[in-house]
Order: sequence, then C-alpha cells, then structure tokens
Amino acid sequence: MFSEHVFLNYGTEEIARMLLGHYLCRETDQGLISGIIVETEAYLSENDDACHASHGKTKRNAAMFGPAGKAYVYFIYGSHYCFNVVTGPEGTGEAVLIRAVEPVENLTIMEQYRGRKMRTENLANGPGKLCQAFAIDMSFDGHNLREKPLYLAENKAIDKQMRITATPRIGINLAKSQLLRFIIRGSKYLSRRDLN
Repeated sequence: MFSEHVFLNYGTEEIARMLLGHYLCRETDQGLISGIIVETEAYLSENDDACHASHGKTKRNAAMFGPAGKAYVYFIYGSHYCFNVVTGPEGTGEAVLIRAVEPVENLTIMEQYRGRKMRTENLANGPGKLCQAFAIDMSFDGHNLREKPLYLAENKAIDKQMRITATPRIGINLAKSQLLRFIIRGSKYLSRRDLN
C-alpha cells in the first residue's frame, strides 16, 4: 500500500507529483486490475476557485475535507465519475484528481467495464474513462485508499529518470492558468498529449 507518511508530511502539489509512477489498484470479482498513474491535478483550499471546497463544505464534497488518504468521488456532466485522492490536513478540503493511468494488469476486465475492445492507450486516459475502466462510482466516496478493494500501491521499480512536467489544468473554467496538472512527460496514456 502507498505510505501513510506521504499524506501526513507533504502538501497537495507535492503529493500530486509523488503519485506519478505509482499504482492504482482495484480488486474485482474477475481479478485484480491495476495501472500506473501518469497524470494528476492538484486542487487547493486557498486561492483556487476551481477547487470544489472553495465555497466550503457541502454534502457533495464532504469527503474532500478528510482525513487525507481517502477517496473523493463525484459525478459530473450527468455522465461520468471522477476520482480524487484527499490530501492536506483534515478539514482543509484539498485533493488530487487522478486524470489518467497506464493500464498494466487485466486489460480485458477494463475493456469489459468500458463496454468494448479498444486501444490500450484509450482505456483510462481521462478521469471519466479511468473511473469506468476501474469500476469506480459513488460507493467509493470516502473509501480509505489504504484498504481493498480500491487502493494505491507503491511501485518499487519506479523509473527514477521519468520526467515530470507541470502544466495548466484542463477541462475547467476557473483558475486555468495555475500550473497544477502534473504529467509523466512523453507518456502515450495522457488524457491530452498536445502539451508534452
């Protein structure tokens, strides 16, 4: 499992970078599916109008207020879910959106969840696609990401030479200029590759 030390000792932007290269894992009745996180976005409690917590705690964003290391899941555009890792001290309302993963294990199960066979790079290259491929829905809102069936796992063979780039976040209308989207540069599994 991903170290609790990370969530207790690092800020949201740092965690957004640190999650890159590590695993998102989901146990299903058909087997374990996993992927390497290649794209994240940080959402901050201060000076960040795009953050769901910017106007305070609500029923929808309650999980975002902690404790850190839990999942914050929400439904958007009436069509798909988005999965976030809660960060920051409890009560602050910060999180890291997991935007894309490189599928690693049991891709056929992911295809079943996506509803059709497709190119590997299109399986989970966006927050909605990722949630569909990993069968993440509102039942995981508030779930402890150090526990099965949905959890973060350390990649002990992580590429120490991977290049991480910060870019503006995408798909939002507010606070667009902040460099709070983090990507593994050169990955073909990003939700948008025109910036790398």
